[in-house]
Amino acid sequence: MAIQTTTLTRSFSYGGMTLPDPGKSLSLEDVRDVYAAAYPELVSASIEGPEKRGDNLIYTFKKGVGTKG
Repeated sequence: MAIQTTTLTRSFSYGGMTLPDPGKSLSLEDVRDVYAAAYPELVSASIEGPEKRGDNLIYTFKKGVGTKG
């Protein structure tokens, strides 16, 4: 009996959008920092997951809730 391996692909979800993995060697925090350039609210976001969907691992960015002032 042969062992079969499957490579899972990371992707990221934010606000209903699916964002591709900018680099396999990047940590989750580094990926958040990359996307924070386009979405500044991600600077304080938490990272949830992963959730497995088929051959994908989906990580979700959740905006941090803070107080103003």
